[in-house]
Amino acid sequence: MKIISACLAGCECRYDRKSCRDEKGVGMLRAGEAIPVCPEQLGGLPTPRPPAEIVGGDGFDVLDGRARVVDRDGNDVTEAFVNGAREALKIAQTAGAGRAILKENSPSCGSSFVYDGTFSGKKVSGVGVTAALFIRNGIEVQSEEK
Repeated sequence: MKIISACLAGCECRYDRKSCRDEKGVGMLRAGEAIPVCPEQLGGLPTPRPPAEIVGGDGFDVLDGRARVVDRDGNDVTEAFVNGAREALKIAQTAGAGRAILKENSPSCGSSFVYDGTFSGKKVSGVGVTAALFIRNGIEVQSEEK
């Protein structure tokens, strides 16, 4: 079993109320090979919501208290991101998922890149909060782009 970002499965759960529908992801879902999760919604954030970025590092830094997640309006949404990551991990562990296919560039799901926290569109090397928690718990994380 795999975990997949719900937006890749066609759910309109992104901050902008859109999906990033990926036919490969939809196929895995239809075949019963994947469970969709949206960590941001699991953490209690509404849809739509202001976009958020990690300020001061990446998901590992957020988990370790060295960075935070802030939305475009300046609200600190770190707690929602961490709680959502924990809920996504519970789902993954309950399902016995050893692998996750997550939406690249997301402050939750990015597996190689995240935005730099300036809301300028610049990406930096790093992982999102959920990706970091999955990695720390032995779940292989990859981007939909691979």
